[in-house]
Amino acid sequence: MSQAPVDFTRVRAVLFDCYDTLLDISTDERGLCGYQTLSTWAAYQGVRIAPEDLRDEYRQRIAWMMAQSTEAHPEVRVEEIFAGICRDYAAWPLDETILGVMFARSFRAATVRKLGAFPRSRRLLSALYGYPLGVVSNGQRVFSEVELRMFGLAPFFRTAVFSSDVGCKKPDDRIFQVALRRIGVEPEEALFIGDSMTNDIIPARRLGMQAIHIREAWLLFSV
Repeated sequence: MSQAPVDFTRVRAVLFDCYDTLLDISTDERGLCGYQTLSTWAAYQGVRIAPEDLRDEYRQRIAWMMAQSTEAHPEVRVEEIFAGICRDYAAWPLDETILGVMFARSFRAATVRKLGAFPRSRRLLSALYGYPLGVVSNGQRVFSEVELRMFGLAPFFRTAVFSSDVGCKKPDDRIFQVALRRIGVEPEEALFIGDSMTNDIIPARRLGMQAIHIREAWLLFSV
């Protein structure tokens, strides 16, 4: 282990990115097909909006909220975006907060094109299960948490921090710091594993963590 890229004598916890690290995903939020399905679903909930209008409203509202933010890497909560659409296009009285959550998850189901867990990452989690593990992800808790559960990964983790929780995205330091506080270690005591140099490796190392690419981790543990 002396030649390994990680000094495990210093590691007390391991943090992971989620997408393209643990979960293999592809989505299409630009094409109209998903919005056609979602528009029909919404009509059954009491929300009347054409597919084209739904797509435009979703994208324009996110862009507006991002523009209003003072954050360098702003994030929104998509369930709040959809709650606003429900309120403005309601055909009859409805609970927009509850429906916003349902809308967000239905949106994900309608726009996802590929979703699965990397088998080698699952084996990696098993190999590291002696450490407290956490997730730090640019994702929406409303469906990202569910996706970890769908593939049986959630029980591995002591904590999961999503950008929608914090209001900013990686590479912002704060999303990492929240996870470190929750798991109870200093940066120097943590190893971060992810797929992106910009969003994962560089900011983690800047904070003082050790950090390696997910493929390097697969090789290190021969999983």
